[in-house]
Amino acid sequence: MNPDISNSTASPAIRLSGVTKTFGAINAVDNLDLDIAQGEFFSMLGPSGSGKTTVLRLIAGFEQPTSGTIELMGRDVTRNAPFDRDVNTVFQDYALFPHMSVLENVAYGLRVRGVKKTERLARANEALEGVRLGSFGKRKPSELSGGQRQRVALARATVVKPTVLLLDEPLGALDLKLREQMQVELKELQRSLGITFIFVTHDQEEALTLSDRIAVFNDGKIIQLGTPSEIYQRPTSSFVAAFVGTSNIFDDAHSRSILGTGGTNSVRPERITLREIPTAGHTGSSAAGNSAVGTIAEVIYVGTATRIIVDLDAGPRITVLEQNSASENSETAKDRRGERVHAEWPTAAIVPLEVAASQ
Repeated sequence: MNPDISNSTASPAIRLSGVTKTFGAINAVDNLDLDIAQGEFFSMLGPSGSGKTTVLRLIAGFEQPTSGTIELMGRDVTRNAPFDRDVNTVFQDYALFPHMSVLENVAYGLRVRGVKKTERLARANEALEGVRLGSFGKRKPSELSGGQRQRVALARATVVKPTVLLLDEPLGALDLKLREQMQVELKELQRSLGITFIFVTHDQEEALTLSDRIAVFNDGKIIQLGTPSEIYQRPTSSFVAAFVGTSNIFDDAHSRSILGTGGTNSVRPERITLREIPTAGHTGSSAAGNSAVGTIAEVIYVGTATRIIVDLDAGPRITVLEQNSASENSETAKDRRGERVHAEWPTAAIVPLEVAASQ
């Protein structure tokens, strides 16, 4: 996204005002206010049942809000049918027509809109070139890999040049390697097209990788809204700290005895370093707010890093993440179990949290 977009005085691509959606006694979306800027890659992140997919369906027009309004580029589309909104949706299952060629699939939306055959085929070929499938037009979807079918679905959705593209966990069915590749391609495609992308996912790493901004959902509400860096480095609640990445969360009592501050606080595992206590039988000492003494309970090798579980003498168990160097031997990891250590962190790594009633 252009860095000036979020500060622009132009109408947001999408504006939700007081939007509520109920299913019986359940508030799937609870009085939601949200602006999404033009040209923004915006992700809605949360666990199953948090409301993110319902919001996507409300924007698409597949669901009608119980109350509130939805605007697209300043135009009220709250009661408009899906076909009367300048948005398009890419689903996880791709929904390609098996009897049509790849080119025909991509051109289908243009055909429905009455675009002449010569123009729609030219635009469909251009869209396929944009996702690096220019030579695959004559194939059937069954002749493509999962990643290729995903790119065809993206080409079909973008060929009609919608104002907003909605993506409902489109990478969820792909294996890890292909998903990582598609994340890069998706981000490059969004930048080249300049279209607003609204991306729904429960994968926090995917949201951090792709997004200009992220809305973290829980219980039909946005718990925190911000850039990936803000969401990860400065979570505002215990829910966000625990859901987005791994975090060591200290309650009020342990915050006071270990961190030297009151309230509920978090410290990310990569902000903690371990220092061995060399003297046999020495328990060590620590200054509240900077370090604590403990014993290594488990060491888990995860390739680029090692996850170390430490039982602190003061009570809680914490996780520490150490980056691995090429010279380190993972086979010696088991030898560290039982080792006495100082766990140390900078004061700036302590992030105060709010504990919401819903958590």
